Parts: sequence; structure tokens; C-alpha cells
Amino acid sequence: MINILITGESSYVGLNFTRWLSQWPDKYKIETISLRNNEWQLKDFSRYDVLLNVTAIVHKKEEIKLEELYKKVNRDIAVEVANKAKSEGVKQLIFMSSLSVYGLEGEIDREVNITENTPCNPITLYGKSKLEAEYELNKLNDNLFKVVIVRAPMIYGPNCPGNYAKLRKLALTLPVFPNIFNKRSMIYIDNLSEFFKLAIENQVAGIFFPQNNDYVNTTELVQLISRFNSKKIHLSKCIAIFIKLFGVKVSVFNKMFGSLTIAKHLSTDKQLDYCVADLHQSIENSEIK
Repeated sequence: MINILITGESSYVGLNFTRWLSQWPDKYKIETISLRNNEWQLKDFSRYDVLLNVTAIVHKKEEIKLEELYKKVNRDIAVEVANKAKSEGVKQLIFMSSLSVYGLEGEIDREVNITENTPCNPITLYGKSKLEAEYELNKLNDNLFKVVIVRAPMIYGPNCPGNYAKLRKLALTLPVFPNIFNKRSMIYIDNLSEFFKLAIENQVAGIFFPQNNDYVNTTELVQLISRFNSKKIHLSKCIAIFIKLFGVKVSVFNKMFGSLTIAKHLSTDKQLDYCVADLHQSIENSEIK
């Protein structure tokens, strides 16, 4: 029996990982804990094999007055919890980071590909606090306490908050959508959950970049969401041309229609064959209740 402690009682990632592992009730035991107060400091960590930290401040507005909150939750508490875990005999830490550590959002009509040589240059409070946490957590890594840093791209799945929810809303309300070709690295929540499972089983350590086997085109994604909701959506090349001409300096358009990918060799590991669903199947799973 592998005992896993997840920080973040209401986390989308944590809840879905718990659901995923419920398929093997005799192999995994999961508990969750909140970091919103100091009660976690009194908890005995010695009975856990793995700590999965998915707690973060992410969907708040980027305001200078919130800088200390980002640092406290995403960096300071993450490091405190990790130190406690290590001192009490936990064998492995899995820390959810983000591609935000690179400070890239993608560009329209230009490929932006993250490789092992891409420098970290975060521009948001979220990205900066995550990178600072990574730096401190990596110091704790040794043979007895393996640290796994997960730099994940956009996560999507059933009832997923964030960017997928925004795209879904557009797909279900707009009659017309730009027909733009781009490539984005994304990961379906069940693929991510299987990655966690295999990372635990193989006791790995290091920085990882889990993603779907294939890059995702935003237009294709919107088409699939519409199709599985029995809605027709017209694709427009005219709107696409307008966006290419005038939208390249608009952040929201670059995030939606720009290309941002992780080099596939960074995500390839024979031990960690975690993609259990392709794009078509994953969107069907996400949209058909």
C-alpha cells in the first residue's frame, strides 16, 4: 500500500488524481490536507510515502499588493511543507509548477518551442513564485527524498476551471470562430494523473514536462467541444486574417491563437508512458456527461 498525502482539498488536479487512483483501492491510500491555516504543522507526516503539492494561488488578478500572498502560498509554505515531509521520512515530493516559469505566452504565426536550453524568465507573480519555490525545493533532493518538479502546460478535462472553461464558453456561444493554425502543448487531466501514478511507482526525481502525445490546435479543440455538444460552429478565414494582422500585439490573442509547445523529447520516457487518451477521446470524455 502506497500512502499519499495531497495538499489542497479542493484542487482540481488533486481531486481528479484521487478519482484516478480509486481504480486501485488495494494499492493506494490517499488523504488530503488544507494549507489555508497552520493545522498541517501538527499533522504526522511519517506514515506517508509521497507528498503531492498542488496548492497554489493562480487564478487571482496580478496585482502588486498580492505579491506577498503569491510568495507565501506558492513558495514559502511549499518549502515549509516539503521540509517537514523530508524530516519526517516522506520518500518523495511531487510539486506542481508551471510553464509560467519561462515567461512565454506564445506568438501568432510563429513557433515558440520550449527546449532544455530555454531560459527561465517569469514575468508574472505566479511564475516568479513558482520558480523561486522550484529552486528551494531542488535543494532538498537526495537519495532518501526524491523531488519531482512538474512543469505542466494547460490542463483540461471535465469541469476544468481556467483557460479550458473560457474556450468552452466561446465554443458554445459563438456562431463563428477564427480558422487559425497553431500548436499548443496541453495535457488531459487523466494523462496527468497517470503521469503522477507512474512517477510514484518508478520513484523518479527531476524536472518533468508531461503533455499529450500530440500538440493541440485551438481551432480543432473548439470544433471538438462544439461537436460533442451538438452545436455547429462556422470557421472563418477572414477573421483569422484580421487577427494575424492586428492581434499579434494583443496578449489574449497570443495566448489563444499563438503557438507554444514543449519539445517532445522532453516529455518522452519509456518508464512513464502516461497518455491514456488522445485529443478526440479526451474531449469526448470531458464534454459528454
